[in-house]
Amino acid sequence: MTDLTEGSKAPAFTGVDQNGDKVSLAQFKGKKVVLYFYPQDNTPTCTEQACNLRDNFAALQKEGIIVIGVSPDEVAKHKKFETKFTLPFTLLADTERTIIDKYGVWGAKKMYGKEYLGLLRTTFLIDEKGIIKKIFLKPRSKQHTEEILNAFEEID
Repeated sequence: MTDLTEGSKAPAFTGVDQNGDKVSLAQFKGKKVVLYFYPQDNTPTCTEQACNLRDNFAALQKEGIIVIGVSPDEVAKHKKFETKFTLPFTLLADTERTIIDKYGVWGAKKMYGKEYLGLLRTTFLIDEKGIIKKIFLKPRSKQHTEEILNAFEEID
């Protein structure tokens, strides 16, 4: 589980997106950012979460919110995921777990009674000044946009 707390400065990062372009948090200074970490492209819950954000993307844009997804998948896999589900936002390939480790979202998980290490689905809401305003440790994939919009509304 992350050591970061609400009210702390969001760790700076630079990553490569699904198009092979470099993306950094610094380029979104002055914007609200949803930085969401998810385990793997094309898995049921991750797809559900991404499609919820896609289906409500206009509402997020209306509020000036930038969406960035991060997983340990490779650029090519992200591109296929984006294309297959017509995702309108940035997906960062963090194969070396640089961003994942900075945000502390790699840890012990359990599935079918077995424990293993993996990415912990987590979302960070970052304000225009680069401050973490809200952390969702267990985002609700089917209602994630609603959670985000409600949280940003409470923050403003």
